[in-house]
Amino acid sequence: MLIQIILLAAIAVITVLLTRSTAGVRHQAVRRLMLVGFVVLAVVSVLVPSWLTWLARLLGVGRGADLLLYALVIAFLSSLATTYRSTALLNRQITVLARKVALAEAALAVQEQRPSVVAPPLSITAAAENDADGDAATHGGDRSTSHPGGPSRSLNG
Repeated sequence: MLIQIILLAAIAVITVLLTRSTAGVRHQAVRRLMLVGFVVLAVVSVLVPSWLTWLARLLGVGRGADLLLYALVIAFLSSLATTYRSTALLNRQITVLARKVALAEAALAVQEQRPSVVAPPLSITAAAENDADGDAATHGGDRSTSHPGGPSRSLNG
């Protein structure tokens, strides 16, 4: 009878875990404490196997193996709940990222279809190329630039 109450309470806790947010330091602290408790109980059960049978009889279960089975069922359900929640969270994040990528690709496609606003008109570009060719001819093929207040640098290397 007592074990039924404990098992139903554990199932209720798992149900609550499925419906609440898992983000936060408090949630991680609870998980770590539960892990430490599990390790301690596992070590005691291995070192003193009769303790598990004594605990099983105290809780109204006939054998320690049955109590262990019940505990494993609860652990499995907890693992299932945690995996479900993390998978759902990952799916939501992937959906958001896929939407952002799609919007970015659409914006890029729109930009590629229309001419660039910052590109200079063709006549200015052609004039600059002609000036550069003439400048190179006057310097004997060596393209160098002169900065005010500084030495000339060669663009050819």
